[in-house]
Amino acid sequence: MLRTAIKKLHRLTLLLSALTLQACASTEVPLGQASFAEYRQQTIDWMQENRTFQTTDHPAELEWNAPREWRPKAPATRGILLVHGLGDSPWSFNDVGEALAAQGFLVRTVLLPGHGSKPADMLDVTLKQWQQVVREQTQLLEREVPTVYLGGFSTGANLVLDYAYEHPNIAGLVLFSPAFKPENAYAWVTQYIGWFRPWLAKPDDGVRPMQTPVRYLNVPTNGFAQFYRSALLAQKHLDKGAYDKPVFVAITEHDSVLDTGYVLDTFNARFTHPLSRLIWYGNDPAAAQKTPRVRVRNDFLPEYRIAQFSHMGLMFSPTNPLYGMNGSQRICWNGQESADMQKCLNGEPVWYSDWGHREPGKVFARLTFNPYFEWQSGVMMEVLAYP
Repeated sequence: MLRTAIKKLHRLTLLLSALTLQACASTEVPLGQASFAEYRQQTIDWMQENRTFQTTDHPAELEWNAPREWRPKAPATRGILLVHGLGDSPWSFNDVGEALAAQGFLVRTVLLPGHGSKPADMLDVTLKQWQQVVREQTQLLEREVPTVYLGGFSTGANLVLDYAYEHPNIAGLVLFSPAFKPENAYAWVTQYIGWFRPWLAKPDDGVRPMQTPVRYLNVPTNGFAQFYRSALLAQKHLDKGAYDKPVFVAITEHDSVLDTGYVLDTFNARFTHPLSRLIWYGNDPAAAQKTPRVRVRNDFLPEYRIAQFSHMGLMFSPTNPLYGMNGSQRICWNGQESADMQKCLNGEPVWYSDWGHREPGKVFARLTFNPYFEWQSGVMMEVLAYP
C-alpha cells in the first residue's frame, strides 16, 4: 500500500507543480507588524537577505514578490486582502489588484511564509503561519476601511474561506481556482512522509528549474502537506453549512490540480447569496449544475493557440508584462517530453494549456493569461456591488 502511494506521489508532484506549478529561514519571516507599511518593508528586507535571485535585476524581483498595496483615487470605504497560492507570489494579483482599485477598493496582497525567497524555506513552514499573516493583515485593513472582502487563489482561497467562515464581519469572497479538494486522491500521504522524503521531486535535478523570478517550480513535501491541510480546513467549513455573503468564483474545467466538479457543486449548494457568481471555463456542465448564477465560456480558443485554460492563468490580462501574450515569462515545464520542452525554451511557436495536456505535433507551454480578463473583471464587480 505504501509503495503504491509513493508511486502515485510522483504523479502528484507533477500535477501539483501547477500549484507552485536552510530549513530555519521560514520561521524568521517577519510577522506581527503594527502597520501594512512596516510589514511590507520588513518582508522586503527579509527577501533581500534570503532570496535566491533569478535575474540581475534584484529590485524588480523584490517588487514582484513583495506585499503590495493599491489605493484608489478617492478615499476608500471598501478594501480587499488578496492571498496567493502554494509556491506563488503577490504578482498573482497584479492585474486583479489594479482592476479592483480602479473601482474604489483599497487593495492589499500578502506574501505567505516560506515564499518569495527559495523553495527550501518551505521545509518547515506551517499552516498556522499562513493563517497568522491572513489574520494580521485582515485586521490591519479593517482599521482603515469599514467594509473588508477577502480574495484568494488556489491555496490562498482555502485560507480566506477559513477566515471568512470564522469572522462574519467579512463582506464577501473572491476566489480564483479555489483548491477546496485536490484532484489527486493520494495528496493526504504528504502529511506523513516529509520526515523521510522531504522532496517529492529531487531538488536541483538538472531537469526542472527550482524557481522563476515570480514563483517556485518545485516545493518540499511539507509545502504540499500544508496545502492539503488547508483543503481539509475548507472542506470542514463547507460541510457545516452555507456561506451567505456574496462570492465570486472563477475555475476552469480542465484544472489538473483541483476537483472542479466539487467546486461547482459546492458553489451551487453552499454559496447561497443571490449575487454570487461562478465562471466556468470549458464545456457546458451538466444541466443540474448549470444554474442561472453560473456563467460559462469556452476554453478552446485556437485564435490564441489555446487548447484549454490552466489553473494559474485566470488572473492575468493578455497585456501582463510577465505572463501576457507577449510576456517575458514563458512556463515550458508543462509535463511534456524534454525535446518539446527544449523547443519551448528556444522560443519556438507553442500552444497553451494546463499542465500535462498533450496533442500530437504540438508543443505546449502553460497558459498564463486570460483572454476573457476584462469580461471576468466585470462579473467580479457585479458580485462586489453589494451592499
